[in-house]
Amino acid sequence: MAYRWETPASVWLEDEHSAQFELSSSEGLSRIDWQEQVRGRLPDVAHLLGASLPSSCACAPIYPEGFAFCPTCGRPLTKLAGRAKARADWWGPWSDQSLPRHVPHGLPVSSLALGESLEERPAAPSVGRAELAMPVPPNAQCAFAAGAFGFPVQRLIALAPARGVLQYWDPLAALWHVMAAEEHSADLSFTSSDYAWLPVAPGRRGEVALVPTDRGLQRLWINPVSETYRTEAVFDAAIVGAPGAMRRHVACLFNTSAGTRLWSALSDLTGVVLYDCGAPASGWSRPIGYDSRLFWLHAQGQLIWQPGAPPQWMPWPAGWSPRLEFGGPTQSRDGRLWLIGHAEQSYSFLELGRQHPQVEPISGARLGFASLLFRRGHAVVGEPWDSEQVEDPHEEDSLVLPLLRGFNNNRSQPSGLVLRFHAYTGKAEDALAERIIARTTVEWIGKRNVILDEIARLSRPLECVPFVYDNCLWLHHPDWNQVRGWRLEELT
Repeated sequence: MAYRWETPASVWLEDEHSAQFELSSSEGLSRIDWQEQVRGRLPDVAHLLGASLPSSCACAPIYPEGFAFCPTCGRPLTKLAGRAKARADWWGPWSDQSLPRHVPHGLPVSSLALGESLEERPAAPSVGRAELAMPVPPNAQCAFAAGAFGFPVQRLIALAPARGVLQYWDPLAALWHVMAAEEHSADLSFTSSDYAWLPVAPGRRGEVALVPTDRGLQRLWINPVSETYRTEAVFDAAIVGAPGAMRRHVACLFNTSAGTRLWSALSDLTGVVLYDCGAPASGWSRPIGYDSRLFWLHAQGQLIWQPGAPPQWMPWPAGWSPRLEFGGPTQSRDGRLWLIGHAEQSYSFLELGRQHPQVEPISGARLGFASLLFRRGHAVVGEPWDSEQVEDPHEEDSLVLPLLRGFNNNRSQPSGLVLRFHAYTGKAEDALAERIIARTTVEWIGKRNVILDEIARLSRPLECVPFVYDNCLWLHHPDWNQVRGWRLEELT
């Protein structure tokens, strides 16, 4: 016989002989599989649920939420409920929903106050080192999300879209766990275009996001106690372009026998409307939200959609090809978006969103996005086509690749996380591919330039993924054995 204990969120069973507690059910979680693997993760489970842990007795390894004393021996317990600190959510550098409207959404721009902490470190030429490390996920090419997901504590997940594998980080055991799909759950693989998910706010317990899959748009739920996930179908179709949000609307691209179409709905997923596009069936960038419109970019053209109107497919001008790998659209002083590309023997910036765009020629390749732009080792401060600002002539032999812009309304000059390739000669395109770069530094560019770390023999730098978790900035690359981390001050 088992005694039944009910808390506001869970039901526990206490064995009358052993006095051991077993979680029977908990709000928002699917079936609880309380077996040996869960028992080995009891500290993490207790933090997830806000349960209690023994501090000086050995009567049971875990107790229900709210227990302050062991019911068997009466000794005090470590009561975890209400102890957790609120942490800022992270949905990828391209998914910050807190940015103001005049900043493009969908580019690697963060509203978190990263610079205020990182710039307190010794300035260049002092070279710092990563202070923290975690092992890379078993499936290393992945997107990261850090959030509470309706639980009392923040947790980190990593989704590898090429294989459809969802991974969960147990910070107390310092282990990655591969989460198993529950019965009737969809395959999470998404391979046709760049990956992006849409966070759900306010999320219910265990609810993660709207995620694209090759077979449809799904609502994703996790059960970190049993290490499983489940999905709910939102739209069944062959999704070929990641979903985006524009105010009260969401939209994504899907493929049919008649060609590519656009699916749109209100944010509560009602009011579904379908549009024809006449656009390519794969190879799309993540959508960019700006000026009340969503932009999907492609090697052949741009697809633009404004809620309430049909989408517009605009091929690039004849002879001009984009350089999407250089970072993405940037802004001019008058608020227009521009994309770098190449025509004949020269680079140029092309105005986005117009049938007859303006073109501005430039003297060389520029890497960056959203006003965080560099030509070789020097920042471009004015218009995207202006000459670079040379502060240190010795940086002429380096090449800077921006990874993340830190948005701060109080700063006149953009700041952010960059990679600097030292003593680099050659085309920018070559540096972003398989070429091995002998020496690279990880730097924060801002009021003070801070060198955070040094990397030897880096290749495919575009696979570097920055993320924020547990009040730390992390940098991941699939070739590394460990994810590098730097502590941040409290983010407010």
